[in-house]
Amino acid sequence: LALQVERPSLEERVEQGGWPGYIIIVVGIVGFLVAMYQLVFLLKVDRGVRSQLANPGAPSDNNPLGRVLQVFKNDGETHDPEVLELRLSEAVLKETPDIERFQQFIRLVIAAGPLLGLLGTVSGMIETFQVITEAGSSDPKLMAGGISKAMIATVLGLGIAIPLLFINAILASRSRALVQILDEQSAGLLAERIESQQVDQRA
Repeated sequence: LALQVERPSLEERVEQGGWPGYIIIVVGIVGFLVAMYQLVFLLKVDRGVRSQLANPGAPSDNNPLGRVLQVFKNDGETHDPEVLELRLSEAVLKETPDIERFQQFIRLVIAAGPLLGLLGTVSGMIETFQVITEAGSSDPKLMAGGISKAMIATVLGLGIAIPLLFINAILASRSRALVQILDEQSAGLLAERIESQQVDQRA
C-alpha cells in the first residue's frame, strides 16, 4: 500500500513528461478539435445530400448536391454537353475543398505526434546520461526523472497519433463518399442532356 500511495497521479505523470509532453498535449487537443469539427460538418453535409437525393427536382443551395443540381437547372438547354460538363465539373470542384478540408492537417498531427514523442525520448535520455555522468549509476532514483520523461513523451505521442489515425480514416471515407455522389449525379445529368439532344435530333 505504501508503494501504491507513492505512485504518481496522472497530472504528475504529465509533469514528468516535461516540455515535450506539454507540446504533444497541445498539438493533440488542436488535432482532436479540428477533427471533431470536420466530422460534425460532414455528418451535416451527408444529411443534406441524402435529403437532396430524395428530391432531386427541387435543388436547394444549403447542400453541395443541391448547388450542383442548380448549375444544371439554371443552364437550361443553351449549352453544348461539353460546356455543361465543364460547368458541372467546376461546381463539383468548388464543393470538394470544404468536404476534404483539414485532412492534411490531421495527417500532419498524426505524423508529428510520434516524432515529438521521440524528441521527448531523446531529451529524457540525455538528461539520464547527464545524471549518470555527474553522480554515477549507484542510485536508480537519480535517473528516474530522465527515464520517466523519455517514456511518458513516447506514450503521449502515440496516444494522440493512434486515435487520430482512425478518426482521419473515417473523415476520408465520408468525404470520398460525398464527392463520389457529386460525381455520379453530375455524370447522370450530363448523360441525360446528351440523350435528350439525341432524341430531338432523331425527331
